[in-house]
Amino acid sequence: MSMLHALLLGLIQGLTEFLPVSSSGHLAIAQHYLPGFRQPGVLFDVLLHLATLLAVVLYFRADIAKLALAPFRTGTEAILYRRLLGLLILGSVPTAIIGLTFKDFFTAMFERVAVVAAMLLVTGVLLFLSERLRRDGRTAEQLTRSDALLVGIAQGCAVMPGISRSGATIATLLIKGVEGETAARFSFLLALPAVSGAALLSLKDVSRVAPAEIPAYLLGMAAAFGIGLLSIHLLLGVIRRRRLAGFAVYCWLVGGFFLLTAL
Repeated sequence: MSMLHALLLGLIQGLTEFLPVSSSGHLAIAQHYLPGFRQPGVLFDVLLHLATLLAVVLYFRADIAKLALAPFRTGTEAILYRRLLGLLILGSVPTAIIGLTFKDFFTAMFERVAVVAAMLLVTGVLLFLSERLRRDGRTAEQLTRSDALLVGIAQGCAVMPGISRSGATIATLLIKGVEGETAARFSFLLALPAVSGAALLSLKDVSRVAPAEIPAYLLGMAAAFGIGLLSIHLLLGVIRRRRLAGFAVYCWLVGGFFLLTAL
């Protein structure tokens, strides 16, 4: 893998991981058309996701610290964060079941541009529906177990390249009447165990990386981390202004173009 390829893919990952347009779909399409691109399994993709995960940890460090300390504290805030922690754990269960059960099936789809493009069209539909059916109102204190389970299922299905993880999870909560920023924050926090688990499963491929390619891997991760921080801030602003429909149109245009190209 060249430094240029790594930098390009890192920028794509950082920009599209949090914007609801499917980073995995964009990576799969870009890698398909990059001449000579190779990686062990999907290791590079997972490392790029790990880099954007670190961006989430930095951006939401205050929330994460409160979640970690909540079991050992008392008070109203600690009760809220203990409840939120329980919902995040509950939501991670269906994600883990779907991801582990269909891992090989979904991984094989990264090579099929037509499938990836078709799933981008599906992501567009989800975003469009979320704007049309959105019923703002419920806050973090009012999240339910059914919210957590449905979002966990949506996140598990987003292992399929072309289905946006942030788009699917945020859209699910918006349709269920959760306030926009609460939906986004829960989505980002729910990604932490899912992406960490995927990274652990891919560590077996690290030994297959040639030493000469390590700088390229690190460059791609650094780019994904830096741009990812900016993308989180951008998405939160977009959700406050209720403009997800624009991303739906984008997914339809990109998905339609590459579907026609692949066919």
